[in-house]
This record gives sequence, C-alpha cells and structure tokens, in this order.
Amino acid sequence: MNLFRLAGDMTHLLSIVVLLLKIRTTKSCAGISLKTQELYVVVFVTRYLDLFTRHLSFYNSMMKLVFLGTSFAIVWYMRYHKVVKQTYNKDEDTFKHYFLILLSFMLALLIPHAFNTIEILWTFSIYLEAVAILPQLVLLQRSRNIDNLTGNYVFLLGGYRGLYLLNWVYRFFTENHKFRWIRDFVEILKTAWISGLVQTALYADFFYYYIKSWKNREKLKLPA
Repeated sequence: MNLFRLAGDMTHLLSIVVLLLKIRTTKSCAGISLKTQELYVVVFVTRYLDLFTRHLSFYNSMMKLVFLGTSFAIVWYMRYHKVVKQTYNKDEDTFKHYFLILLSFMLALLIPHAFNTIEILWTFSIYLEAVAILPQLVLLQRSRNIDNLTGNYVFLLGGYRGLYLLNWVYRFFTENHKFRWIRDFVEILKTAWISGLVQTALYADFFYYYIKSWKNREKLKLPA
C-alpha cells in the first residue's frame, strides 16, 4: 500500500469521525444532506459485496466494515434518532439524487470491468461515489451559513478524493502496468474525469471559501 492510499483512507475515516462527532455531540444534523449519506450507503454496499468471499488483507476487510457500519449509522441517526431527525433540513435537501443512481448505473452498463453482477455493481459504485457529494454541496449553497464541523467534514471529504487521485496516478507510473488494465482504466477514468472535472470543480469553489474563511477567521459562508 502506498502513502497516497493510506493518507486517503485516513482522511476519509477522519471525515466520518468529524461528522459522527457533530451529530453525537450537538444532537443535530443541520447542514448535512441525507441524500448524500444515502448515496454513500449505496456506494459501499454495492462495492463491498465481495467482503466475505474475497480476502485481501485484515486492513482491507476492517476498512470495508468500518465504512459500511458508519454509513448506515449516519443514515440511522438522520432518519430515526428522535432528536437528530428533527434538525434535518428536509426542505433544502431537495436534490434529485435518484437521477445520479440511474445515470451511474447506465454508465456502469456501458463501461464495466466485466459483464457479471459483481463487476457491474463495483463499477457502478465507482461512478456513483464521484457524484455522491453533489446533494451536499447544493445544500450548503442553499443554507449558506455553515458550522465549523460541517465545513471540516466536507473539506476532509474533498481531501480524500484528491489523495485517491494521486494514488491512482502513482500506481499507474510505478506498478509497471501489472495491475488489471480495464478495471484500473475505469478507476482512472472516473477519478480523472468525473471526479477531476465535476467533483473537483465543485470542491474548488468550496475550498476557496473554506480557506478564505479560515484565513480571515470568519464563519464559513457560500454565495447563493
């Protein structure tokens, strides 16, 4: 495992810790998109179908269990916790996330690793993760005033995606092309184009205002 992959995993894990810390300590999910969290549940469930049939390492299996467990826990808090659910911004979290699922699945059928259920769903999860943040970014733009923990969560999530992009670039140039060409090409295509052009462009706007607010020691606000 290279440094970029490890740093990406730890940044992703830290973003989840920050989000769970916000929900548990403040008993509030204000500013958090349930639509994005539900998309992440779909991403991890479809990606980790091989959890009990394919063992790569103890670390790999544990990270899969952590991401699955925490994603379900976050959705449970937002939907069913008697206090937390009352703070959910339902009227502002209106992004039609079902279209993202449909488009990602159609793309997975067009460019899969192989035409079998496991591989099509794996590819689907890769595409869906690239756009899963969109409902969250739209919600932040609508709410404008963003608390520190929510801003830190989104910032860390964007950092995780950037580190994974570096991870795949690093692998491409250092592993002598011994990895599976089609599968890694799909991953590189997703990170470089969908994440790189769509997600990074959206994150770039958020990063600008995040760093600006941190530099000026002001409350994070996004323009309408």
